[in-house]
Amino acid sequence: MKQVLSILGLSLCMAGPVAAQTTSFGLKAGLNVASLETSGADLNGKAGLHVGGLAHIHISPHFALQPELMYSMQGGQRNNQTIKLNYVNIPFLGQYMANDGFRLQTGPQLGILAAAKSKTGDVEVDVKDNLSGTEFSWVFGAGYLFKQGWGIDGRFNLGLSNVDDNDNSTVKNRVFQIGVFYQFPTAGRGGRSHR
Repeated sequence: MKQVLSILGLSLCMAGPVAAQTTSFGLKAGLNVASLETSGADLNGKAGLHVGGLAHIHISPHFALQPELMYSMQGGQRNNQTIKLNYVNIPFLGQYMANDGFRLQTGPQLGILAAAKSKTGDVEVDVKDNLSGTEFSWVFGAGYLFKQGWGIDGRFNLGLSNVDDNDNSTVKNRVFQIGVFYQFPTAGRGGRSHR
């Protein structure tokens, strides 16, 4: 985990000289369909929300870096049991941008567990102490930015680390996301622009 944080920090430092003139900021929100892949029976899709902000850092006309800070409602459910896992997620994405506004994006994501509850029937218990406080995942996605600054975004977050502190079991996050965002215009080398 220390290596992940070091890489993220180094990437931000390298982007710094470019960011001064070519960074725009934005807000985003959307829907999650989350599940948990386990060493036993998987927990199926659970609906939730995500909301947060982004910084869009132009490196070249067709490439950008996009760190984000997101609050994400995840987990899974099966039969009469629901697991609610809420994370503060920090993705750091590389983006390829076509001229028409279409984007492809991928990159690592660090998740910090904010809350965790298990509900069976009418009984709900806090299970945060039984889970890892952090998780590592990889993000794959695509989006489209309209000239007005609004955009749509779809992603799959593939959990790579075990979020269960029990060494005898494995639990990994799987999250599909679809959402909208607004990217505030900025005055860069090409003038005032959203893209």
